[in-house]
Amino acid sequence: MKMWCQGWLRSLAILLLAALSLEPSQALIGKEKSAVFLSPEFVLGPGSVVDSYYQDIDFPRGHIALKSFNAEVVDETGLPVPLQEIYLHHWVIERYYQRKGVEAPGSSSIKETHNPDFITVRNSGICQDNVLAQYFGLGSETRKTATHVPDPYGIEIGNPVEIPDGYEEKWLLNVHAIDTRGVEDRLGCAECRCDLYNVTEDGHGYPLSSDYKGGLRCCYDKTQCRVKEGFEGIRRSLYMKYTVKWVDWDSSVVPVKIYIFDVTDNWKSSNASTVHRARHNCRVEYDVGSCSITGETEDGCVDVKRTSLTMPTGGHVIYGVSHQHSGGIGSTLYGEDGRIICSSIPTYGEGKEAGNEAGYIVGMSTCYPQPGSVKISDGETLILESNYSSTQKHTGVMGLFYILVAEPSPNPSLLLHSPFDMHANSKVYNSVSAVALLGLAIAAAIVVVYRRRKETEYGYEALVV
Repeated sequence: MKMWCQGWLRSLAILLLAALSLEPSQALIGKEKSAVFLSPEFVLGPGSVVDSYYQDIDFPRGHIALKSFNAEVVDETGLPVPLQEIYLHHWVIERYYQRKGVEAPGSSSIKETHNPDFITVRNSGICQDNVLAQYFGLGSETRKTATHVPDPYGIEIGNPVEIPDGYEEKWLLNVHAIDTRGVEDRLGCAECRCDLYNVTEDGHGYPLSSDYKGGLRCCYDKTQCRVKEGFEGIRRSLYMKYTVKWVDWDSSVVPVKIYIFDVTDNWKSSNASTVHRARHNCRVEYDVGSCSITGETEDGCVDVKRTSLTMPTGGHVIYGVSHQHSGGIGSTLYGEDGRIICSSIPTYGEGKEAGNEAGYIVGMSTCYPQPGSVKISDGETLILESNYSSTQKHTGVMGLFYILVAEPSPNPSLLLHSPFDMHANSKVYNSVSAVALLGLAIAAAIVVVYRRRKETEYGYEALVV
């Protein structure tokens, strides 16, 4: 009997310890929703390129708060495809409104139609027109770059008050991928060197200038990078697999704005009294020249590109990450006083498997400041710096920086005990309480049985337990 009681008590102790070890994140399970989708099929053979726009893709609907968006290229069996086979130049996800009863304009971007039946809903960024208007977007670094929006924040979408009458909210996916199997110069094809693609016009039929050596204008949809003579490879069916996480919108969610900055932006203010009238010129890509032994800079063969940008509306930074191409060694966003708002550093792969491909950027470090600790003021001038190794020439590189900004809270310290966290703690407390009560009931039952057995052994029954 003694051994039996000890065994039950040990089990009870383990049960109680398990309850006490519950994490707040575990308690949130069931609140955050998740769904996995596949893009339409795209087919690539050695050296070929896809740069397609897929309208009205599968996406969560309703008034919700986006928490993350992650994507990767997979084959028809669902297996991840490594970058040395299919180089993912970039993917972007964009939001738009479409008039009800109107069909999408085929495979072209709705931004190019200038049709009032389609309204692009861009982020809060400062680039001109609809340049860099995406809500999410990455490239080769997609598998190992965090995109999660921390609690209690979220990206609000699907608010019926904001959707114009007669329209409905939809989503667009742009996938730009290059099949580099068997090509003569894998890096050159990934960097869209014009001579390797044998093009003299861009995708719109405009002639390329003599000083344009490589970039997006040379590796557009259905172009072909030069393949080694005699190489043969099959054409493959591929898909963009993407995972979206979200929560239903309610008053506990703190909305954030998306800003995307571009180091190539050489903006000019058209009115000195306001930054909202500034004219921006985000060119998105640029080239990095090669340094030589005699021309080595103080930084030691590092190309440093900087630009100043003015933040129209400030707030608290809750997330930051940079986007760079191969050769990138990091990017930093500085405040007006020189403080570091966020620094994002690439991780290069060291193997052959998907997510660890040698020579490719497979991840970018992200910033998650303590709520309320990093603030940008209205109209503050920021400095964006993008650094690349210049030991060799690079064409068509990028120096973008994404940040999520929340409007200042009257009491930022309250965010440390946000409604989400309080809800999580409440659920943990309730779980612990339930298990503890269960444990007490089991313990009481053990005592009753034990005493009754003892009473039987000694020939009497107690009146009170």
